[in-house]
Formats: sequence, C-alpha cells, structure tokens
Amino acid sequence: MKDLSVRYPVWFCDVWGVIHDGLTSFPPASDALSKHRENGGIVLLITNAPRLAGNVAEQMDGLRVPRSAYDAIITSGDVTRSLIVQHGKGAVHHIGPERDKGIFEGLPTRLVPLEEANAVVCTGLHDDTRETGEDYAPILGRMKTLGLTMICANPDKIVRRGNQIVYCAGAIAEIYERDQGLVLMAGKPFQPIYELALQRAAELRKAPVGKNDVVAIGDGPDTDIAGAARFGLDCVLITGGVSDAALSQEAVEREVRSRIPEARIVLVQRDLHW
Repeated sequence: MKDLSVRYPVWFCDVWGVIHDGLTSFPPASDALSKHRENGGIVLLITNAPRLAGNVAEQMDGLRVPRSAYDAIITSGDVTRSLIVQHGKGAVHHIGPERDKGIFEGLPTRLVPLEEANAVVCTGLHDDTRETGEDYAPILGRMKTLGLTMICANPDKIVRRGNQIVYCAGAIAEIYERDQGLVLMAGKPFQPIYELALQRAAELRKAPVGKNDVVAIGDGPDTDIAGAARFGLDCVLITGGVSDAALSQEAVEREVRSRIPEARIVLVQRDLHW
C-alpha cells in the first residue's frame, strides 16, 4: 500500500472485513490508511452499512478505529434515504433490527404495517445470529401479492462477524428478486454510491478527482470488486474477509478474476497493511 499511496491519491476503502470484523478492529489497516493521509492522500470509507455516516463513525470509535484513518464516510444508508423519500411516499414498512431505525430520522416518512405501506425498506435481518434470508419467505410472498417495491439498504449478502458468517439485507433482497419482486439498491456495487464518493473526494481535495486517481479497497467480490469494475476503478482485493478461509490467497484471486474478468485488480493481500 505504501507504493500505491504514490500512485493513487484517493482511496475508497470498505469497512467491514477490511478495517474491522464487527467485534475487533485491525490496527494494521488503520495504520495504512492513516499513513496514506499523512502522505497527503484522501481516504473515503465506503460501506454498505444501512445506517448514517455518524452512526458508523460512533461504532468505529467503540472498536478503537482512529479518526485519523479516514477523511469521511459514505454509507449505503445515506444514499438509501433518497430512495425512501422518492418511492416510500410518506409510508414504508421496515424489515430489520431496531438499531437500524436511525436511517429514517428526519425524513417525512411513517413506519406502517405492511398492508399500509407504499414500499418496504429492508436494512437487515431481525436476528442475524439465528436467521437466514429463507426465514423471510412468508413476508416476501405477501409483499409480492401487494406489488410492493423493496428498498434494500445493504446489498451485502453475508459478512464475517468474528469467526461467524452472518446474513445481511442483500440475502433477503436476492430471494425477492428471484421471485420477480422489484428491488432498488443504492450501495455497492451500484453506481450512485461511487458517484457520491467521487463528488465528496473532489470537495475534500479542492480539485477535480478522476477515476484514475482512485483505488478501491475491499474484500467482497460481488460488492467491492464488482462495483469498482463497473465504475472503472482499479482495486485492491483483501482476501481475509468474506472469502472462504480454507482457500489460499491465490485461489481466492483466481476465483474472483474468473467471476469478474473485467476487474482491474492491482494488488491482492490477505489483509490491509502498509
């Protein structure tokens, strides 16, 4: 990453699986990000967390991720709010844990029963320690009958929490799409979150930022790497996050390159370090 700090002044870095695992932070990752900023670089954290940037910062404070490691945070939750206003039309049903309800703060939107909703906002599973996406088949069937659009606030399907794999909102959205339900998503790998990040980077740099100035860092093939590829960014693949721990680093790289041949992977590392 020391060499890439010279080549790419702006880093778009994933959070979960790269900087922390939900329980423990990874100090070498924070050190690498901090040193890039000391070199004059800019670090934007881009996360599919279905919460506002301030809430994510508070969580990372609790995990002892220093604020010196980043300039700003762009979340899927921030981008999703515009979809809630546009498609919810003042009344939405929420699927997800209580901790995610901050995404609705300040919006002209009421949380209502399913039959009264104009759209459904899915931020995650109610209990991701026990449930999977398949547990939501009954409510997804009712949504399909009512013709409701799902706004998925977190396109991630799985993350690693410590040594445990847990399911995310994207796992529920995948099932709804499979049954021909309409799903709207704004996080990675979709373009709006990258456009917002590029705009924010230019504001921080006080100068235009081109795609050649940016490298995207992440561990999720279907989100971080695919999103970077679609947006035209070079990327760093971190293999120690959601990848199968039984696979070698080389095997993970081969699998990702075969699935996403257009990805411009400039570096593969087990973890993020200087």
